[in-house]
Amino acid sequence: MLAVLGFATLGSFMLLVMRKYLSAFTAIMLTPIAAAVVAGKGGGLGDMIINGLDTVAPTAALLLFAVLYFGLMMEAKLFDPISAFIIRASKGDPARIVVGTAVLSLLVALDGDGTTSYMIVCSAFLPIYRRLGINPLILAALATMALGCISGTTPWGGAATRGISALHLDAGEYFVHMIGPMALTSLAIIAVAYWLGLRERRTLDADKLTAYKLEVASGEAVPTIQVDWRMWANAALTLLLMVLLILEVADLVVLFMVAFVIALLLNIPSIEKQQELIKRQAANAVPVMMLVLAAGIFTGIMTDAGMIKAMADAALSIVPDTWGNLVPLFTAVLALPLGFFMSNDAYWFGVVPVLAESASHYGIHANEIARAGAIGQILHSMGPTSAPLWVLLGLVKADLGDFQKVGLRWGIPVSLAYIVFALVTGAITIA
Repeated sequence: MLAVLGFATLGSFMLLVMRKYLSAFTAIMLTPIAAAVVAGKGGGLGDMIINGLDTVAPTAALLLFAVLYFGLMMEAKLFDPISAFIIRASKGDPARIVVGTAVLSLLVALDGDGTTSYMIVCSAFLPIYRRLGINPLILAALATMALGCISGTTPWGGAATRGISALHLDAGEYFVHMIGPMALTSLAIIAVAYWLGLRERRTLDADKLTAYKLEVASGEAVPTIQVDWRMWANAALTLLLMVLLILEVADLVVLFMVAFVIALLLNIPSIEKQQELIKRQAANAVPVMMLVLAAGIFTGIMTDAGMIKAMADAALSIVPDTWGNLVPLFTAVLALPLGFFMSNDAYWFGVVPVLAESASHYGIHANEIARAGAIGQILHSMGPTSAPLWVLLGLVKADLGDFQKVGLRWGIPVSLAYIVFALVTGAITIA
């Protein structure tokens, strides 16, 4: 009974979200509450909800301060010198320009917000692509792969945040093991960019290319950047933050909280302007924070009511015992098509918890399931349920079908490579 009710709850949630009958925030709370009432457990809803909120509170705080920090760094134009350097270093060479697109996309994806990342990359490189006649769909493909790899993996990005909150994980334990495969996948994206750049170099108009190279050499095509002590301080602070994060000196939420306070004092001494910045950036942080807290309610009810365990037992009953060690690999492979077609809310809150509960029966930690699930984010960023993708397509003036012909051609092999890198580095195991 509980298993049937659990699957019905997940199916109802996914239907409501994917058909847009209800917002994710509304559906993710209403469906488990209704299921608990039907199961006769309505009297314990209060305790279930509080238990769920207790587990996701640190993740919600991490998300808030990570978004605030990177939002402040964007407003402080921390990445502008990098963009100018890439243009200058390209010397007008299409191969270098396309590689530069990939590098900048990977860097700005640390912000965690897809719309912001796409706007920065397009503002820096789209005029160059149009000037030289480089296919803008290449920019779109690289930007989406970079966002899926970086923002989809980092614990302050929307996707991984959902997984961490839904599975009640420690963000540091989840993330440290993903740094290796994430870095290797980033290199694979850069390699793809170099290949695409070489191909474009052979097809571009020679006269346009020569004229642009002269402008870059003279400095006319390079934007002027005002570098002051604050920019150096921001760069040093961000680098230190990343080092401390990797070394696990303290919890991620503590590191981001302290870093944001320091960055706020460095860049905006005025109390009034500090408050204005927080209000601006809250528009990015609050909606996802609400989903994280709602996810805690969802998983708290589903777990405490016994539905998750009943569903996992039902699923395990049809899986041969000898296949148990392959659950993380199966999860990573399934994450590719499911991530492409499903919204992150439906996938992370509906599918992943069931897989994690099943894996626990074989002694596999939920961290591995979260890492495996994150691998599907590259294809998710190219799918129709990715809201920032529609912004990007508007910027490059392309339709979804044309984009996917280019994007999926490279997104699928890069995603498969990501799985291999995760296996090789031990982020997920099959032992």
